[in-house]
Amino acid sequence: MDLKSRLDADLKAAMKAGETVRRDTLRMVIAAVKNRAIEVGGANTALDDEAVMAVVLNQVKTRTDSAEQYDAAGRADLADKERAEIEVLQGYLPQQLGEAETRAAVEKAIADTGSSSKADLGKVIKAVMAAHKGQVDGKQVQRLIAELLS
Repeated sequence: MDLKSRLDADLKAAMKAGETVRRDTLRMVIAAVKNRAIEVGGANTALDDEAVMAVVLNQVKTRTDSAEQYDAAGRADLADKERAEIEVLQGYLPQQLGEAETRAAVEKAIADTGSSSKADLGKVIKAVMAAHKGQVDGKQVQRLIAELLS
């Protein structure tokens, strides 16, 4: 079953089970997937799993940023809602790499690209993100690269 079909099936299951957070989150993601399909090639365009995963990743990033802003504004209730939605979305992404695995991936990318200074940051980030799509956090990768190339 492709990722889009899985999202649709899980939405139906969440509706039947009365899981409001899951239902609302999946509705928003499915709408974002449809919008992306329209942007790419029209209303009848079907996206592949990679494109759908990119939309889900974007939704996670958006919610993470929102949760941080809500925390800064003292709105813990809204930040908690965003985190609950992130938790739902994480189930559709590949398993995230831990700190040690991410560090190893960054070190490998630095060696593969022959990078030696912070000026090569973009090249290394691109290599890590391409090799580990959806498995690494971009901010963590950037922090590790800056740490290793300093």
